[in-house]
Amino acid sequence: MSTESRPLRAVAVSGSLTAPSRTTALVEAITEAFGRVLPIESHLIALNELGPHLAGALTRKQLPPEAEAELQRIENADLLVVATPVYRASFTGLFKYLFDFVDQYALVDTPVLLAATGGSERHALIIEHQLRPLFGFFQSLALPVGVYALDSDFTDYAVSSEQLAERIDKAIERALPLVRSSLVEKETVERTLAGEDVSAD
Repeated sequence: MSTESRPLRAVAVSGSLTAPSRTTALVEAITEAFGRVLPIESHLIALNELGPHLAGALTRKQLPPEAEAELQRIENADLLVVATPVYRASFTGLFKYLFDFVDQYALVDTPVLLAATGGSERHALIIEHQLRPLFGFFQSLALPVGVYALDSDFTDYAVSSEQLAERIDKAIERALPLVRSSLVEKETVERTLAGEDVSAD
C-alpha cells in the first residue's frame, strides 16, 4: 500500500489571541512546508477566531456546533501542527482550554509537530517543558524536532528569516519517516475495520 494513497488530514492550531499573528504565520509556514513533500488537506484553527465560541463552557456538551466541529477536526487529524506564543512562561490559557475539551484517547499515536514563538531565546524550552508533556499526556507522537521562532524571524507577520526556514525544513525532514509510517498504520487499521483484506499489502 502506498504511504501517500490519500491526502493527510493536516490540522494546524494557532494559540495566538491576536490577528495578524506571528504564531499563525508560523503554523501556516510549517503546514505549507509539509504540503511541499506530502499530499495534504490542511485546515487552520486560529484561537483568536474560535475563542469566543469556547467562552463559558464547562463541559464539551455545552460547546456550540462551531467549536465541536473544530474539536472533531483535531481528533480526526492525521497530523497536527500546533503553536503558541509564549505567555508568562507557558502556552496561552486558551490554547490549554481548547485541548482540555479534546478526548483523552483521540490523539493516541497522532503525529504532532510542536512550535512556539517568543521575543527571546530564553523561552525556547517551552517546547520541551510545556508542549511536549501536554501531548505526552495524550500519548501523541510528538515529533522529534520542534520549531521555536523569535519575533525577529518575521517581517510584516510573515516568515522572513532563512534560519527559521531552515529549522522548519529540518523539523519536517526528521518528521517525515514517522508521519509516513503513522499514516500507513492508520490506513491499515481503517481498512481492516472496513472488512478489507490487507494481508497482501
